[in-house]
Amino acid sequence: MVAQTRTGGSHRLRFADKLVGKGLSTDALLKKLKALHVELADLDQDTVDVASLGAVRKELVHTSILLHKDRGVKAYAACCLADLLRLYAPDAPYTQNELRDIFQFFFRQLTTGLKGPDAPYYQEYFHLLESLSTVKSVVLVCDLPHADELIMDIFRDFFALVRQDLAKKIEMFLADILVALIDEAQSLPNEVLETLMAQFMDKHPGMDNPAFRLAVQVCNATADKLQRHVCQYFTDIIVAHAPSDEDDTDLADIRTAHDLIKRLHRTCPGLLHNVVPQLEEELRVEDVTLRTLATQALGEMFADKGGPDLVRKYPTTWNVWLMRKNDKSPAVRLALVEATRSLITSLADQREIIEEALSSKLLDPDEKVRAAVCKLYSQLDYEAALHHVSVQLLRNVAGRGLDKKHSVRTEALNSVGKLYSLAYPEIENGDPAAVRQFSWIPEAILHMSSTTQEVRAAVEHVLSEYVLPMPNARNAEVDEVAWTDRLLTTMKFLDEKAVNALLILSGIKTPRPSGYERFVDCCVEHNEMMQGGIMDENEDQITRRLNIIVQKISGSMPDPQKAAEDLRAFAKLNESRLYKLLKTCMDTQTDLKTLVKSSVRIFHPAIPCPLLLTCPIQSEFLKRIDQSAVTLHATMSTFLRRASLRFINQSSVPQLVRRLQRDTGTEGDSAAMLLSFVAKHCPALFRSHVGELAKACSADARSGHARQVEVCLQALAAVAAVDEKLTTSDKRMTERVLRFALDSDARHSKFAARLLARSKDSAKQSAFAQTIADTLPEMDLESEDETLVAHLAVLREFASAAPDAFEKRSEDIMSFVVKNVLMQSVTLDPNMMQVDTEWVENTDMPIALRAKLLALKVCRARCLAHATAPTALDVATPVMKMFMSILEHGGALSAASAETDDPRVKSRLRLQAAVSLLHLASADAFSRFVNEHFIMLAITIQDACYQVRIGFLSKLVTLLSNQKLLAHFNTIPFMTIHDPEADVRSMARAYVLYAYRSAPPAMRLARFEMIFVRFLHLLAHHPDFALTQDSLPDMAKYIEFYLELIANSENISLLYHLAGKMKTVRDSESQVCSEHLYALSELAQHVIKARAQTHNWSLQSYPGKIKLFSDILKPLPNAQTANEILKHVYLPEETLEWLKEHTKAARAAAAAEKPKPSRKRKASTAARTNGQTKRARAKARRKRNEEENDDDDEDEEDEESSVAGGSSDEEEHDEDAGEAKSESSPEEAEGQKEERLGRGARTRAKAKIKQQVSKKRSPKKS
Repeated sequence: MVAQTRTGGSHRLRFADKLVGKGLSTDALLKKLKALHVELADLDQDTVDVASLGAVRKELVHTSILLHKDRGVKAYAACCLADLLRLYAPDAPYTQNELRDIFQFFFRQLTTGLKGPDAPYYQEYFHLLESLSTVKSVVLVCDLPHADELIMDIFRDFFALVRQDLAKKIEMFLADILVALIDEAQSLPNEVLETLMAQFMDKHPGMDNPAFRLAVQVCNATADKLQRHVCQYFTDIIVAHAPSDEDDTDLADIRTAHDLIKRLHRTCPGLLHNVVPQLEEELRVEDVTLRTLATQALGEMFADKGGPDLVRKYPTTWNVWLMRKNDKSPAVRLALVEATRSLITSLADQREIIEEALSSKLLDPDEKVRAAVCKLYSQLDYEAALHHVSVQLLRNVAGRGLDKKHSVRTEALNSVGKLYSLAYPEIENGDPAAVRQFSWIPEAILHMSSTTQEVRAAVEHVLSEYVLPMPNARNAEVDEVAWTDRLLTTMKFLDEKAVNALLILSGIKTPRPSGYERFVDCCVEHNEMMQGGIMDENEDQITRRLNIIVQKISGSMPDPQKAAEDLRAFAKLNESRLYKLLKTCMDTQTDLKTLVKSSVRIFHPAIPCPLLLTCPIQSEFLKRIDQSAVTLHATMSTFLRRASLRFINQSSVPQLVRRLQRDTGTEGDSAAMLLSFVAKHCPALFRSHVGELAKACSADARSGHARQVEVCLQALAAVAAVDEKLTTSDKRMTERVLRFALDSDARHSKFAARLLARSKDSAKQSAFAQTIADTLPEMDLESEDETLVAHLAVLREFASAAPDAFEKRSEDIMSFVVKNVLMQSVTLDPNMMQVDTEWVENTDMPIALRAKLLALKVCRARCLAHATAPTALDVATPVMKMFMSILEHGGALSAASAETDDPRVKSRLRLQAAVSLLHLASADAFSRFVNEHFIMLAITIQDACYQVRIGFLSKLVTLLSNQKLLAHFNTIPFMTIHDPEADVRSMARAYVLYAYRSAPPAMRLARFEMIFVRFLHLLAHHPDFALTQDSLPDMAKYIEFYLELIANSENISLLYHLAGKMKTVRDSESQVCSEHLYALSELAQHVIKARAQTHNWSLQSYPGKIKLFSDILKPLPNAQTANEILKHVYLPEETLEWLKEHTKAARAAAAAEKPKPSRKRKASTAARTNGQTKRARAKARRKRNEEENDDDDEDEEDEESSVAGGSSDEEEHDEDAGEAKSESSPEEAEGQKEERLGRGARTRAKAKIKQQVSKKRSPKKS
């Protein structure tokens, strides 16, 4: 219906030409329309006389104009019609059908003609669009019949039009028109909403996309109107794809809808007023997919820039979302964790809540969730980790490095390692915030290295990649100074335990040639054997050697079976160039630059390294490495890390010496410790730096350079031991060394004497020994002057390294040592603070006690120096008897002095005597004597003093690891099960597990399985043994501990057979011990049966023949006696009943442990002491390590070297091995009982030993 028109205006239309008629040319029509457009554009709506517009109003909608072929005619006609609608507004001068035709005409012109400023009639199209935008005449569309279709077409056409990258003003006009249509429309067509939403799902969303910009403008301007429609839109999608009907297509649609919600929130958050509650409801639905998608969507929305406002507007939604951390589905919990990364920085006011949620998820039952939490922190930048993450949470993440699952361990350690790498420049500069937040990370990582092989491998990787990386291979220059300084800076923040772990992992302690070098040698031999495809006569021998060393190395790998396969595959590559590169990496004379170059050439051939330009690699070699990398890369990377010196090598020495000279603080101390450690374990690194070390020795020791002189003397002495040609021959240096050797500083004297003892000048050695011997009578044990201690240190060095010079005055020296030192009593200062009633620390030792300990070492060194001489026993027998006497009298030389000597002094002497006997037992000449007194020596492991036990076990483990002791010494670690201190048990357990796993089958049999007989024999002679119910359960625990570490399905039959064989022989000493042995035989068989049943092992008859040890056992006199022993039951009846109950309890416990639910492990808070106040373990261990550095590094054999044959992994049996174990042992609950046993064992041992000794001596006296 045509609207009424206004009349009475002051301005009338003057245009009077006809627009429709026959014979009217296009040019003429165009001219008229142009004139009409100009006049209509100038007319004002308020003053125009609309009656004058009637003629043109009718003619402009004539089909001859609307359907004219000329674009100009239609462009001007559209402008005129737009002007008429403006002038007639708010009424429309046309019928609804006419209006429909007009608006269709308008938008047809715009879509086809509005191409750009250079397009024909651009100004007319612009005028048309501007008129529709400003006059809002387009709203008339909403009142037309079937308006929805027209509105849909308009939206579709406009979004197609805007993609042509038009002027910004045109975009604004388009937005105004679309906004007007939405505001006036009584109902919004679904297709319109879909068109709008489609712009947000474009492949290239963003404000640089014109269609996306237009959609954002329209949605933000009409948010109130669209909210309800948007909510319904998403509801329809979810309902239409119900979970019961869900397939891949439905899931994709639901996922797309949630992606759309996230995009809308970034640009048009006002649209989601009703959608956010809908997402909240999705968090509560049963369907896991919906909960997961809703969790992801809300997580990203909270992380957006509008996230804080969203949390404030929808607190309930925020809380419900956070509760998804406890969702029953791991997928939902994982989605929440992954979404929190951005929340850490975007929601600073919610930090505590977020950290609490993430901290709890570090203990999530699902490994993927735990790994995701750990990985999250590796994705943070430095500033975010510094300001938005608490130290405690980072420590919790690092703690997951002990997780049982590989993925969690890896992500946890990589995360903290990356953060430390990012923070290191600031830590180096001393930034307090960076130091507080990140400097503890290397310490935490290193503490984990002594737990399992899997954790150790992960720790090695993180240290090499992030904490102490080698210089970047892409740089032409390698900064050796910065590389060394990074090590020293890192060590500033390490405690003693972490430093020890770092030194172990450095590879310095690995004996040379190492197992890795022997492996490469075997590969070369195998390569030569395979050349030409012809096997030579040494095939079996070469293959056997290769298999032995492969088993040795693979035993220290996280996955021994795969490692063995990879190492054999590597050996079969037959790449001589590759073997040469590996040898270069392992060579102690390789500098840092060469090491970087060789490492890159082995594993990263694609890296454009300037260092490689001078040494191109054969293309075939690269090709074969690339082909093998998929399967061999992990194993060989671990191999290379352990075989090469990646943290300290010969390039470190100059900078360490400079640091030692100029730094008096922590870094100077670290440099001194590193140089001392290298001198002790790998002096070959000093070969190229003898001149620098000699120059550093020229400093005045009395002017604050004592530490510098000591370390450099130690280094020079060590390198001289490696190569006599490197012994200094400079006259001034020799005089300086002589002066130091006569000094009162024991450390200077010791190392100077060691250097002299390794020189070729025997005359000078003899003269010097003569000088020392002549001054001894003047020495007084009670003097406060340390000259006596210094001279004894010199004598110890000469007794070991220059025995000929020592022996020229040995009678006088040994007489003084025994009479004037050892036989004299030592009185400790009564005013000294007695923190420990059984031990005195190194720093508190009086000069007299230090002299006594050195005197014992002089005796031991002299014995070992003559170990291969015909007079070995003549020299050593009195000394060994003295050591045994010290053990017999609890640390005193005689029974009389045992009652009066200070117990702290006796503990020190007891430990030194036991350790000395272990060293002497490593020599063939003395092993028989020590073996005769083995029981007494073995009982030292149950000494009443903790420091004696841990010190004795440490030295025992070291010597056993190097296979310097006979197999029966392996029984001693099993005696630690009742020890009240966890670290003693842990060290013993760690050694046995590693040594047994890494040993070849023949060695396992000889050194661990066959000794079961000797172990039972040792228990039979144990002073605590008695055929009573009070004693036998404790004996059973010893046997169970042995079986726990050694028994398996393959050897259980052998162990059962060995236990049974004990009733077919008798003890070589007494009938009482024979009965003990038979009771233990029965007890062991019961325990073995129970263990086999618990583990479902088949206990079959052992088919082989076993020959028992004739030195401790002898055959029975006749068959009748044997038959009687076999039939007789030696175990008491109550013990048999106890065994039945104990077996039932063990089975029940094993059954209960099968599901083994994850739980948070808590450290025991119960104090475990040994009849004394709880001591600071760190301090005790530090002092003990210092003592070892003072005492044991000067032995003629390297007593601290690692496991023979192999890897550097054996050092995990260091004192700290196992302290970071993640699992607790049930023995800890019985601390008080074990304490009582440990002290009682010592007391009863002494009593019984005295009886045995007196019995043995009585015939001799007669």
